[in-house]
Amino acid sequence: MPHHTSYGYPYRHGRFGGVNRPTDNTELRQRLLGVKLKALVGDHLGTAVDAEPSGFRSGSGLVVDGRAWVLIDGDASRSLGPAIAWAIRHDAESLDLIAETATGLLARRAGYFSFPISVWFAEDRLLLPVVAEPHAPLPAARDEHTDLIATIEAGGAEPCIEHGVVTGEVRGLEVCRVVDEPTIGRLIDIGEIELSGQLGEPGVRLEVGVGVNDREAFQLLHGDLPTVDALSGVVEAVRSHRSADAPQHPLNRMAPERFLRWEAVNDPARVDMVSVEPASAPVPRPSMKDQAPAVAVGVDDGGRRNVLVFSSGVDLDLVPFALDAHAALAAWGDTELASEITLHLRDNDLVSITRDLAEHAAVTVRCSTLN
Repeated sequence: MPHHTSYGYPYRHGRFGGVNRPTDNTELRQRLLGVKLKALVGDHLGTAVDAEPSGFRSGSGLVVDGRAWVLIDGDASRSLGPAIAWAIRHDAESLDLIAETATGLLARRAGYFSFPISVWFAEDRLLLPVVAEPHAPLPAARDEHTDLIATIEAGGAEPCIEHGVVTGEVRGLEVCRVVDEPTIGRLIDIGEIELSGQLGEPGVRLEVGVGVNDREAFQLLHGDLPTVDALSGVVEAVRSHRSADAPQHPLNRMAPERFLRWEAVNDPARVDMVSVEPASAPVPRPSMKDQAPAVAVGVDDGGRRNVLVFSSGVDLDLVPFALDAHAALAAWGDTELASEITLHLRDNDLVSITRDLAEHAAVTVRCSTLN
């Protein structure tokens, strides 16, 4: 069995006997990752690696005999796109991606590309090949949750069901959520992880607010207000800020990709469709703070069902996400999907590397800009 090894970084001594250290922790970590990557690749290939690694935002990479080796630092769930981009920008003929998290998801998404990609799990200094994990089944919303859709509509919000969770949105922004037990007084935030205790009365209820913390604060301040009245007030306040020509405000900077999807649902001709309906993403969005592409299915004038993916900002992982969305919808039973995917972005957000990634997809991925 391989033994655990720490990968140190040999500092250089300066002119006056001191040590020339990297200027900050980021530079130091990049160098450590480079040392670790060279050691992993050298051990795997059984030969010394002369290529010098170069760092990028998600990790470190090097090219050996046309093979790009990329080591991802930390959460790897959104790293496939940046890794492929690094590989093709360095004229590599294939990609070997090394990660310690989300490797099954990465292996699944790697299979959607014509560009040769292998995914490895790093266990100490041993690289283990990763098997693609299938999509998790799409859960259905429970009847006692969907019973509250009428209340959501009465308050002026638009019902939305994704991954079995019933919410109400205003122009793409969540303003209420159906929960099994009251969140009030029992929520603990640990970074980006939300943990719930067991206090509060059991049962199903509709909580009003933009995000879990806002729902808790709203209930503490307006707990005696009837749910429909409370929701109506929030809907009115949010709607005034959720328009393309509204002044900058926190409420229109949140979930911009879901606003683009909402525009398409209400004006399908905007995306050359007869009708557009929201769809679940391939994996649930971790929280409202996390920006993620929004998925929809559009029916064109020929009756074909097309996968549409809306994005805001430059997202190097957009193409792998979109390919995974198409495969997920098919796995969940939508067998009549057209084989191509359309990405919808604002003009300034469509960059050349996104088109390059799309060209390496195993199915047709079109890029379309929205004014």
